[in-house]
Amino acid sequence: MENSVTARRSRLGWSQARLAEELGVSRQTVISIEKGRFDPSLPLAFRLARLFECAIEDVFDPGPL
Repeated sequence: MENSVTARRSRLGWSQARLAEELGVSRQTVISIEKGRFDPSLPLAFRLARLFECAIEDVFDPGPL
């Protein structure tokens, strides 16, 4: 699954540590999400979308179904 977490985080001027703090997760979790090695739970995906003020599908692209 592709995502725009890194780009959206960078636009806010936030570090990975800041995003992790805002989400209540570890920095390693943020790194894994950004690299596409970890798909977040639905609640975490909603928190990301809320922080970025967009829809989940704007952050995560599942690719062809």
